[in-house]
Amino acid sequence: MIELFTAATPNGHKVSITLEEMGLPYSLKVLDLGKKEQKQADFVNLNPNGRIPVIRDKDNDDFVVFESGAILVYLAEKTGMLMPTEPKGRSKVMQWLMFQMAGVGPMMGQANVFYRYMEEKIPAAIDRYQQESKRLLSVLDRRLQDNQYLAGDYSIADIANWCWARSYEWSGVDIDNLPYLQRWLMDIGERQAVKKGLQMPPRAEDETIVTGARKMLGS
Repeated sequence: MIELFTAATPNGHKVSITLEEMGLPYSLKVLDLGKKEQKQADFVNLNPNGRIPVIRDKDNDDFVVFESGAILVYLAEKTGMLMPTEPKGRSKVMQWLMFQMAGVGPMMGQANVFYRYMEEKIPAAIDRYQQESKRLLSVLDRRLQDNQYLAGDYSIADIANWCWARSYEWSGVDIDNLPYLQRWLMDIGERQAVKKGLQMPPRAEDETIVTGARKMLGS
């Protein structure tokens, strides 16, 4: 059994979707980020950085893993699923996973902060992070022009990038001219495990995101 400590964020949903795709049994511990439960001592004992998500593997001596990318790799290696074991295939998945961890997530996260959350609006900061987010989404679009998925078969790299890319509207980014990204967003969004994982726990704006994507594709 996997214990998942999480909240309704892109990084949290990376793990719940992966667990659903793998069919692994897990329990859910939802933290209230507004009340800063992730900064309380019992949680910081699990993740010194005081951020979700975290897993505790009850079947492996209560082994704790923090950082969402590290969790996805741990689960892939534990199950032999969603990441090849041969070096080249594994490297491709790792490259696109690191692309999300180093680029898509941080840039879209900052776009969210300056565009959505800060009371003082700073146009230069909003433009900088929205433009960089759009550039990174354009990289995904180019990759997906000739590839159904990012690194061969469907993998943890797709899950990680999808969980952030799907929230483009929340970041104030327009993807009208990124048709291959739109196709990929819709294809992955139709997977039953993905739909279920997004409800562990749900986000208030999920219906808005899905509706917007469908409007763009005429569905």
